[in-house]
Amino acid sequence: MSLSIVVPMLNEAAGIADALRALRDLDAEIVAVDGGSSDKTVACAAPHADLLLSAARGRARQMNAGAAAAQGDILLFLHADTRLPPAADQIIKQSIASGALWGRFDVEISGNSAWFPLIAALMNLRSRLTGIATGDQAIFVKRSAFEQIGGFPDLPLMEDIVLSQRLKKLAHPACLRQKVVTAGRRWEKHGILRTILTMWSLRLRFFFGADPKQLAIEYGYAPNAQ
Repeated sequence: MSLSIVVPMLNEAAGIADALRALRDLDAEIVAVDGGSSDKTVACAAPHADLLLSAARGRARQMNAGAAAAQGDILLFLHADTRLPPAADQIIKQSIASGALWGRFDVEISGNSAWFPLIAALMNLRSRLTGIATGDQAIFVKRSAFEQIGGFPDLPLMEDIVLSQRLKKLAHPACLRQKVVTAGRRWEKHGILRTILTMWSLRLRFFFGADPKQLAIEYGYAPNAQ
């Protein structure tokens, strides 16, 4: 089976070249999707992507656009600040070949805080218990399953949660022990406790029906009009 890695981008000029270059040794198509960056993200990404697209801003829309253009039988959605473990392509293909429809990796958070290992461990445990994955965990899915549920919901926030909920109705995820490494920059910028409380509050309010656009604004992410 073939693998396509879809990377949504927005103002990632400082690190996108390294992020995409790290994928070049994998047996995978690299699809980078820009959401209207105002810096040099596109120019920095161009030499390192097999396919470079532009789409309406918003991770869900960008990832759906990338998935539609990608050629792979398996789709991996990777945040620009997340790094895959060695041989991730083979790990994913083996997981799918063993019968999984979708899955995610455990996560490790890079940064200076002594709290990051505990936060990551709790994230991994929660995901394993609930079967819900977050984008930071590098969600992968068979194209047929992704298309069956209609792709990512057109939401400015929590698109990964809703995707997981829909995929869970088809099958429980493969919860891989190998770790992706994601940047702890949001926690470091806004403070550990404040970030944790904010994220839990947003999820709880989303569960009780709050407007995702308003939640996205409070999270510090102002997407284009939905």
